[in-house]
Amino acid sequence: MSDLSVPLYRLAHARTGDKGDRSNISVIAWHPALWPLLVEQVTIDAVAAQFRHRAPSQVQRFLLPKLHAINFVFDAVLDGGVNGALNLDSHGKGLSFLLLDLQISVPSSLLPRLAGPAML
Repeated sequence: MSDLSVPLYRLAHARTGDKGDRSNISVIAWHPALWPLLVEQVTIDAVAAQFRHRAPSQVQRFLLPKLHAINFVFDAVLDGGVNGALNLDSHGKGLSFLLLDLQISVPSSLLPRLAGPAML
């Protein structure tokens, strides 16, 4: 069986935080065996492309291998921040769902480690 493309939420969950016009999203693998796929495919370039319509001025990535997690920091992505934004999600909590929709290529050997319903 060949690789299967699935949304990131099948491999990981996320937590979002904010400070001013900066948002951070941590992506945490559901299983340690999925961690190498996150490191390989959830790159700055892939994440920046996923957020291109939000036009962050900078995207940084920090690996947290002991937690099987990656923390992303986005600058100038919250339309000015909580006190300045007119959008409905001024804290950026919904941004984690945008990231978790990123498509990831998963080898068939790791399919049993995925979380959530199979969409084959």
